[in-house]
Amino acid sequence: MPTINMLEAKTSLSRLVESIEQGHEREIILARNGRPAARLVALDSRPAGIRIGVAKGAFDVPDDIDAHNADVARLFLGEAVS
Repeated sequence: MPTINMLEAKTSLSRLVESIEQGHEREIILARNGRPAARLVALDSRPAGIRIGVAKGAFDVPDDIDAHNADVARLFLGEAVS
């Protein structure tokens, strides 16, 4: 994982991205004034796909599922539940 200063990164960004795309480097650290500032990595190439409704029909939701929402909210706020 090489560290590249900002000036070099500006002048050779295409080469750096190509190195990541081709798998020569997994990540490249970009430094400003010798201190790490950012990380250049490849995007996840897997398609995200549709996630809405992936569990539809996998379980039954009771009609009173929201009955205790107020109690749960009070617990998150650190209040006592009666």
